[in-house]
Amino acid sequence: MPPEWAPHERTIMGWPCRAELWEDRLEEAKEEYAEVANAIAAFEPVLMIARPGDGAQARSVLAGAVEIWEAPIDDSWLRDSGPIFTGEPAVCFGFNAWGGKFPPWDDDATIAPRVCEHLGRPYERSPMVLEGGSIAIDDAGTLITTEQCLLNANRNPSWTRAEIEDELTARLGVTRVVWLGQGLVEDRDTDGHVDLVCMPTPGGDVLLQHVEEDNPNFAAMTDNAHRLQRAGIDVTLFDAIAYDDDIAMSYLNAYVCNGAVIVPQAGDADLDERALEIYRLAFPEHEPIGVPGLTLAFGGGGPHCITQQVPATD
Repeated sequence: MPPEWAPHERTIMGWPCRAELWEDRLEEAKEEYAEVANAIAAFEPVLMIARPGDGAQARSVLAGAVEIWEAPIDDSWLRDSGPIFTGEPAVCFGFNAWGGKFPPWDDDATIAPRVCEHLGRPYERSPMVLEGGSIAIDDAGTLITTEQCLLNANRNPSWTRAEIEDELTARLGVTRVVWLGQGLVEDRDTDGHVDLVCMPTPGGDVLLQHVEEDNPNFAAMTDNAHRLQRAGIDVTLFDAIAYDDDIAMSYLNAYVCNGAVIVPQAGDADLDERALEIYRLAFPEHEPIGVPGLTLAFGGGGPHCITQQVPATD
């Protein structure tokens, strides 16, 4: 599986539609999704999947480089429900709405193969339940995940750690799996997705969330740093995280597209600039671009959670 910074053919997204998730902020969510899509569209094509009947509203706020495809979906987190492209063929893992937390999910459970068919890309199915946000992959064959998520009984209760590793290496072409322990305490919906706490970089190191000792995530993040170091991975501590009441906004939930890193912003000038500077250093060939991120965080994610890359095949 190519790393996220390898050349893309396009990015896949979904238009926000689950009103009960966003409560009174659904329209704000659409605005932030549009900000992300339009930022990406300046660098590569975007496919936006909208529920039947929602395409016209999406079209009114999206750039011309964003293709809109109306198709049934339950929710708008294509990182998790969409296909994972490893080159050829793509892999369509099982999807159960993060351990059955957000019914119904029938349409999201079938969107991955439908996307592949829409794009004319071959695919294979895996019997394992897996969300794309639960894995992070570098360019040396290493996959990073968390025990909290992949070993959770609400995903694959009959699978052992060894069986999960075997499926990941067989389907995604990775050569080793590095297990972190926990994700963010505030990440209750996904059970500790790794894309909220770490990001591999082209330089070979991993950006890892760092917090102060009085933060409830301190012990888990310290343990994660030790696990990466024991695996021989260089760690760069990412010392910025934003809070909006009890909602954590992870700057690490950024998305790398062709020539840019799309970085969530909290409206805190110092923290936002610190995050952008970290990405300037970590991705010197990419331009960090800030987009509003607090409403995305309220919904449970950020730019990375709402996007899925389609690698170029040339």
